[in-house]
Amino acid sequence: MATQIFVNLPVKDLNKSVEFFTRLGYTFNPQFTNEQATCMIVSDTIFVMLLVEPFFKTFSSKEIADSSKVVESIICLSAEGRDEVDAIIGKAIEAGAIAPKDKVDYGWMYSGSFEDLDGHLWEYVWMDPAGPPQQQ
Repeated sequence: MATQIFVNLPVKDLNKSVEFFTRLGYTFNPQFTNEQATCMIVSDTIFVMLLVEPFFKTFSSKEIADSSKVVESIICLSAEGRDEVDAIIGKAIEAGAIAPKDKVDYGWMYSGSFEDLDGHLWEYVWMDPAGPPQQQ
């Protein structure tokens, strides 16, 4: 069995977060969805659990990071190509996200990023399968 990853993120308004990520093309597993949480399906092995803040707090005694002021992580997902990077970032901006910086183009690698409605940082990256140019 392949290793699966479940990223857990606190959200202020679950319905708004579901609406936002639905506009980006993601779907949700109804078996793991209620008024406190939902399971966003990224791929067969990647899932993002969106948990309302009071419920998220039950998993840790630490404070929840205020993502409008500090970075708690950057979630980076691969894209099939440059067009896909542009498309997902464009959808995110149209759905209410902000772009914290310009896209980065190294020729063999291309990336874009956005902050979601709760300030979590997301990055989408395409890399040439041949990898970076060889150093001489």
